Order: sequence, then C-alpha cells, then structure tokens
Amino acid sequence: MSEQARTDNAGTTGIIGPGWTERLGPELVQPYFLELKNFLQQERAQHRVYPRGSDIFRAFQLTPFDAVKVVVLGQDPYHGPGQAHGLCFSVPDGIAPPPSLQNIFAELHRDLGLARPANGDLTPWARQGVLLLNATLTVRAEQAASHHGKGWERFTDEAIRHLSRERQGLVFLLWGRHAQQKEQLIDGDRHYLLKAPHPSPLSAHRGFIGCGHFSAANELLAAQGLAPIDWSLP
Repeated sequence: MSEQARTDNAGTTGIIGPGWTERLGPELVQPYFLELKNFLQQERAQHRVYPRGSDIFRAFQLTPFDAVKVVVLGQDPYHGPGQAHGLCFSVPDGIAPPPSLQNIFAELHRDLGLARPANGDLTPWARQGVLLLNATLTVRAEQAASHHGKGWERFTDEAIRHLSRERQGLVFLLWGRHAQQKEQLIDGDRHYLLKAPHPSPLSAHRGFIGCGHFSAANELLAAQGLAPIDWSLP
C-alpha cells in the first residue's frame, strides 16, 4: 500500500476528533459515506487529491466539539500544491497566503489593528475554539469544487446540526452565499449569525472589508462570560 493510500485510509476511518467521533462516527458506515470513500480511493489512484488523508478531519481534531466557540464555514480546500491542510482559509507555514486569506488579514488589521501575519497558518485560532470547517473536505489538485456533491456536504451539514442542537451561544461567521446557505441548519434563537460577503477579491470590497466580525465575535463571547479569541498570529 502506498504512503498516500495509508494516510487516506487513516483520514477516513480513524478518530474524527474529541467529541466529534461519538456524533459523526455513525456517518462513516452510512451508504453515502461508503460511496464517498470508494470515490476518494478511485480519485487518489488516478489524481493528486488535497489535503493528505491524515489532514482530512484536522478541523475536528484541533477543535473538540465542546470547545467550539466560533464557526467559520468555507467551501472546499485550496487546490494548489501544499496549500490545503484541513482548515478552511488556512495554509501551512511557508505557503504564501492566497488572496482570500490576504483579505481576511486586511480586515483583521482594519478591525483590530493587528499586524499582518508572517504566515497563513490559522492553527492558533483552531486551538482556541474556532472551528475552521469546509463544506467539502477534499479536492482534486488544480480543480476547484471537483469533489462537490460526492457526500462531504451531507457529513459536514450533520456536524453543523449537532452544534446547533447541542451547543448554545456559538458565533457563526457566514462569509459569502455558499456559507449563508447553511443558515437553514442553524437555530438562530440559540446562536449568533454574522453574515458578510466572501473575502475573495471578487467580493471582499462589497462588504467583507469593514464587516467587523472579529471584534463582534469577541464582544458576543465576552457577553457570555467566555474568553475572547486572540486573533493575532505569528
């Protein structure tokens, strides 16, 4: 078995993450997920797929279910070499921040006066309770949205439903039309929904820049007696 196949197998059958395995583990044996797994095995046999298998569930592994405070919903992983590592909008240290992430940093500076980070790794946010969740957890190299409609959306929608039902006072940052379509899964009486255009260069200056979501999220957390997120990055 190749190294890529081994990591893929680990990523799709291993522990999802603290508190998440109990809730999402049953999804792994549903017919739709078995079809998804077969699809991924075929994809990896013919194409390069991002992220590597061991990073597929990284958002859940870094942010346990009971630790979630803020949820950022993305669409699918970056499809360029070395970019995707299981957290929406994030790239590993040493990889140049893509345009959407650059605009996120621009809004951080405008909103909170934070200096632009030296790298685009958002892992420190995830470790503080920011769930950085893509709707689709894999992608074929150089082909955006290539794994849409294969089953991942059903899986990640179930994660959102569990958060909506079982938690209280979470702050959902819904950036762009695709993320805002998930509003129907969230109980607006139990949680806070902050909406803005997507940080993509195509839409960031139509309201993402100026949205103030980072300070607003911290204000909502503080009002509940929770520690705010330190949005600064190395």
